[in-house]
Amino acid sequence: MSALTLLAVLIAVALLFDFLNGFQDSAAVVATMIASHAMSARAALLLAAAANLAGPFLFGVAVAQTIGAEVVDPRAIGVAVVVAALVAASVWDAATWYFGIPVSSSHALIGGIVGAAAAASGFGAIQAHGLWKVGIALLVSPLAGFLAAFAIMQATLWLLRGATPRANVALARAQIVTATALAAAHGANDAQKTMGVIAMGLLSLGFTPVFVVPWWVILLSASAIALGTGVGGWRIIRTLGAGFYRIHPIHGFTSQLASAAIVLGASAAGGPVSTTQVAAMSILGAGAAERKSRVRWTVLDEILTAWVLTLPAAALLAAPIYHLVEFLLRRGG
Repeated sequence: MSALTLLAVLIAVALLFDFLNGFQDSAAVVATMIASHAMSARAALLLAAAANLAGPFLFGVAVAQTIGAEVVDPRAIGVAVVVAALVAASVWDAATWYFGIPVSSSHALIGGIVGAAAAASGFGAIQAHGLWKVGIALLVSPLAGFLAAFAIMQATLWLLRGATPRANVALARAQIVTATALAAAHGANDAQKTMGVIAMGLLSLGFTPVFVVPWWVILLSASAIALGTGVGGWRIIRTLGAGFYRIHPIHGFTSQLASAAIVLGASAAGGPVSTTQVAAMSILGAGAAERKSRVRWTVLDEILTAWVLTLPAAALLAAPIYHLVEFLLRRGG
C-alpha cells in the first residue's frame, strides 16, 4: 500500500472522529441556549458550527502540538497506531452517544493513542511529562468550570437583584455572544486534537521532515468538527439541557461564559481539555450557586462513571484494534 493511500486512509478516519467529536460536543455549546429558549435549535447549531470553524484559525495550534508530539514519542508513531487510536476513540464516542452520556472525546483520543502506542512499542514510548500535562488539564478544567460558573452566577444574581423579568430578554440575547465564544473555544481546542494526529501521520509517512500542522490540515479538521456540530447530538443535548435542572437564560449565560473562559485559557496554554466536561460542570456550578437543591445531582453519577472509564476503555480498545490494523496493512502490502 503506497504512502499516499495510507495517508488518505488516516485522514478519512481522523475526519470521521472529528465529525463525531463535533456531533457529541455540540450539546456542550448549544444545550443551555435551546433549553432556555434563547435561540431555536437549528439556529443555535448553525451558529455553533460557524464559530467552531473559525476557532482554530483565531487561536493557533498549541493543543495540536501537545497531542501530536508530547504524549507519545513521535518515533514510536506509525500509521497503524494513529488509525487504531482514532477508531477506538470513535467507537467509544458512538457508544456513549447512543446512551445519551456526555463523555470526553479528549479522554477517548488520549486513551486510544496511549493504548495503541503501548501495543506497538511498549510503555517506554509513553512520554510521562506530556501525559501529566494532558492529565492535569483534563482533571482541573471541569473543577475550574464549576467554580467559575458558581462565582459568575453569584455575581450576576447580585447585580440583577433588583431587576424585573425583562432582564431575561437581555440575558437570552447575551447568550448569542457567550455561545459564539464557547463554540470558537471548542473549535480551537477540540479540532486541534485531530490536527495533531494527522500531523503525526504526515511525519511518520515522510510527508513532513518535522512535526508541523499545515494550513490544509487546519481547514479539514475545523470543517469536520463544524459539520458534526451543525448536525447535533440530540440525545446529549437533552441530557445537558434538561437533565440537571430547569435552565433559564441566566443559567445559560453564566455557564457559557465560564466554559468559554476555561476552554480558551487552556487552548492558549496548549492544554487539551474536554469542552463537554467543562460545560457540564459549569451548568452544575450555575445551578448550585442559585440553590443547591434545584440540581438533580444523581444525573451526575453516570456521567462521572463514564468520564472515569473513558481513558482506560479507549486504551483497552485501541490495543487489539492496533494489531488488527497492522495485520490488514501488512496484507495490503
